[in-house]
Amino acid sequence: MKIGLARKHAAEWLMAYASADEGYLGAYFSGSTVGRSDEDLLPVGSDVDVVVVRDGDTAPSKLGKLMYRDTLIEITYLSSQQLDSAEKVLQSYHLAGSFRINTLIDDPTEHLSLLQKQVSRHFAERKWVSLRCENARERIENGIQSMNPSAPMYEQLTSWMFPTGVMTHVLLVAALRNPTVRLRYLAARHVLEEYGYEECYPVLLKLLGCEDWTADRVEHHLIGLEKTFDAAAAAAKTAFFFSSDITPEARSIAIDGSREQIRAGNHREAVFWIVATYARCHQILAVDASAEIRRELTPFFVELIADLGIHSSEDLVRRGEEVMRFLPRLWKIAEEIMLANTEIVNN
Repeated sequence: MKIGLARKHAAEWLMAYASADEGYLGAYFSGSTVGRSDEDLLPVGSDVDVVVVRDGDTAPSKLGKLMYRDTLIEITYLSSQQLDSAEKVLQSYHLAGSFRINTLIDDPTEHLSLLQKQVSRHFAERKWVSLRCENARERIENGIQSMNPSAPMYEQLTSWMFPTGVMTHVLLVAALRNPTVRLRYLAARHVLEEYGYEECYPVLLKLLGCEDWTADRVEHHLIGLEKTFDAAAAAAKTAFFFSSDITPEARSIAIDGSREQIRAGNHREAVFWIVATYARCHQILAVDASAEIRRELTPFFVELIADLGIHSSEDLVRRGEEVMRFLPRLWKIAEEIMLANTEIVNN
């Protein structure tokens, strides 16, 4: 399916099911399709991200992924308070990229149009790029420092892995690239190669724990994830913020998208999302699956984290400390990328 058709379907869903909601203020596209041509094909394992803006200080919980006219759409709600000034958006590395170009679907109040023009005008100014990099760095520091060694292992793994993965976002933001979620390591590798810092990439993989993984090893863990994913999707009853990521409709992202990366030779780049999905599946299984199913599937998970070099909470604490020690070097590279990036305006 072409991206343009997928966007058309997403806009149809929005106008049919969200635009009449109380407090609705508009919507825009976000995520990996931003900046892509309507004529490009929607990649395997990709969805169309739509942000729906609602009036007020807080937004409803994320609706998540849904299927509409054979198109997988992910709906996220955002409060108008988060978008009340261009300055607030310009320093948020998650928000600013969607306003760099016009991604608006619907804007009944015209506030989003004005905001988009303001953000676009200042997006590449060094001051704001640096603040967005700092925003990403703070997310790493806060995430690592909030790790709870007494939590279940799947929660500990998540609380270590996501801030570790945000190191890629520091680099992507410095290069004015989309801080993508699932494909973050592949995107960061391309940036480091472009700016002559190839030697940094193996360090990022080592900190994640997969520097030496072979394609066969990643495929082996993906097979275990397939079994785990299907069992978690079938058992799921309790609502989590990520629940729509573990459904039959979303299977193509976690499973097919990861297999596509492996076959393309980017097997180590597939590890991040495989691990993230594994941990989320086990969070579902812990509350909604039978003891028999958990006993059957736990060995796959234990083998996965052992291959990452993790055998205990102490290992995760140590790995978090390694990330923190690497941050000054990462920040220096980000600053050098910003200096070398000819798109950045040194205001």
